[in-house]
Amino acid sequence: MLKSFNPENILFIDIETVPLSPSFSMLPATYQKLWEKKSALLKHVEGESPETLYERAGIYAEFGKVICVSTAWLHNGIITCRSFYGDNELTLLAAFNSFLKEFFGKREQILCAHNGKEFDFPYLSRRMLINGIELPAGLDIAGKKPWEVNLLDTMELWKFGDYKSYTSLALLTAVFNIPSPKDDIDGSDVGRVYWQEHDIDRIARYCEKDAVAVVQLFLKYQGRNIIPAESIIIA
Repeated sequence: MLKSFNPENILFIDIETVPLSPSFSMLPATYQKLWEKKSALLKHVEGESPETLYERAGIYAEFGKVICVSTAWLHNGIITCRSFYGDNELTLLAAFNSFLKEFFGKREQILCAHNGKEFDFPYLSRRMLINGIELPAGLDIAGKKPWEVNLLDTMELWKFGDYKSYTSLALLTAVFNIPSPKDDIDGSDVGRVYWQEHDIDRIARYCEKDAVAVVQLFLKYQGRNIIPAESIIIA
């Protein structure tokens, strides 16, 4: 089944997200009350509070925002990567949406991400709607039959029907001997690097490595060789 997909027809993506504000105390009062209710469902350790749990707010589209979308695609043995990032979520999401239309033209939009069906795809869709952006064809899946949805997920593909656990991209790159994308920061560092260090360029580089790693992982799933570093271009 996997070999029926031409990887050159797929756009591989990864996103980075952060809480809407640097701290819980800087949230508008309405959002503070809503986060208090949300975080009450997240408490696992005695003494946790809405303030201490707020660093996790970035994983929820209602309390976070997208700061980077990295895309990667394969053509003639070369991986090209392009990122859309910045402080203005509306601007970067609109630019990404326009890129999708340009990249696919009249072809079907086929997107692939690691854990994309649980995170990247719904998060992007929700934040686009919140920002008043029309959903791109690839993400507009309401009313579609399962076989009409062109969203691929390298984590789901690895399950082979097993739904017991989450398998990280870092683990799978290690298993398949793919250069690790986690050689600088990981997802738990993104909020700090963004809000405290204000280093969004560093986050974009990290996001790009993840997007490239998803391409490489998909190739391994198909029994192909990975693309060497000298054939990876950051646009």
